[in-house]
Amino acid sequence: MTEQSNWGFETKQIHVGGEPDPTTGARAVPIYQTTSYQFRDTEHAANLFGLAEVGNIYTRIMNPTQAALEERINALEGGCTTAIGIPGTLVVASGQSAATLALLTLCESGDHVVASPSLYGGTYNLLHYTMPKLGIEVTFVDDPDDLAQWAAHVKDNTKAFFGEVLANPRNNMFDITGVAGVAHDNGIPLMVDNTVPTPYLVRPLELGADIVLHSLTKFCGGHGTSIGGAIVDGGTFDYAASGRFPNFTEPDPSYHGLAYFPALGHGAFALKARVQMLRDLGMAISPFNAFLILQGLETLSLRMERHFANAQAVAEFLDAHDQVENVQFAGLPSSPWYERTQEYGGGRGAGSIVAFDVKGGVDAGKRFVEGCELHSHVANIGDVRSLVIHPASTTHSQLSPEEQVQSGVGPGLIRLSVGLETLSDIIADLETAFAAV
Repeated sequence: MTEQSNWGFETKQIHVGGEPDPTTGARAVPIYQTTSYQFRDTEHAANLFGLAEVGNIYTRIMNPTQAALEERINALEGGCTTAIGIPGTLVVASGQSAATLALLTLCESGDHVVASPSLYGGTYNLLHYTMPKLGIEVTFVDDPDDLAQWAAHVKDNTKAFFGEVLANPRNNMFDITGVAGVAHDNGIPLMVDNTVPTPYLVRPLELGADIVLHSLTKFCGGHGTSIGGAIVDGGTFDYAASGRFPNFTEPDPSYHGLAYFPALGHGAFALKARVQMLRDLGMAISPFNAFLILQGLETLSLRMERHFANAQAVAEFLDAHDQVENVQFAGLPSSPWYERTQEYGGGRGAGSIVAFDVKGGVDAGKRFVEGCELHSHVANIGDVRSLVIHPASTTHSQLSPEEQVQSGVGPGLIRLSVGLETLSDIIADLETAFAAV
């Protein structure tokens, strides 16, 4: 049989990390619902704690069910293999945990981040409000497509560039290659959130990104049953070259005086995130949630194909509707990001988040949401079910009106997460909602 690295995407999403259990022969990945693991002897225990040997110590740090999920995500995104032989992917409790832990692995008090403003509301709040409370300054560019703005905001203490690949809900496709070029010219890694496209549509590491984040809660899980997040290390960034990262190149007194880079090579970010930050912050995913997300990944490509097809048809329907002011969807030729989305995604689709401004502003937006019957009114995306929400009064309500506009959220904006139902039923429900407006 061919090597796993040569398998197609669909084969990887089913088989990587899913080998039969060597003890019982169980074909599905078992749920290892345990807190801890017995050591063979004191030498074995010491080797595990010293990274001289790979194995399980405590489920907060590593667990066999979690490890299977990490291996599969790593294969689908093209993450690295670390110096100790484990994948360069770390799964954690939620997508928000992934963003927080990844940023704190790179940054310490006194450091600086440059970010796109086109972000999920929770991520925007994390960067705009919470990170500064920890002593980490964040500067938002006005226009993420203007590479000169990214370069102009670089400081001596800048540790990361941050963006969403396909922003929720603005639907602008991030210029991964261009922004990565600016970042690397300045000795800075590019971190991107790939939740909405998934690796089935876009593989950011192949386009120049260094670190990829996911809310596994969304499309990777797909069923609205479990919360999880992932951090994927591409293993290509040199943390010693610029002198910007003494937290990687100088000894860590909390971990045997280890200098993570270059001692742990090009996978040091993922290992530092696990053995230092996850150890201390404790954002562990439960084995049961890891198991459920593994089940979702087995059908990822099939689900995304239907998501993409339904979303394209819904966007075209809305674009022609006389009660709609504008549609934000990168699959429409009128979108400024249409060509980039086609290039990055190979023409497979443009995601399944469709945002549009209904005529009538806030009141019309609320009436539209309340007029839906098939669409579920929930604060989530990426479910098999079609979902609807009014971001200005919910997911982005903590932002000022100016910040909402910067994030692509107008007062009458409706966000749809287009599901897998029969297309005619989705369209009919939208017509019912327009009638309510």
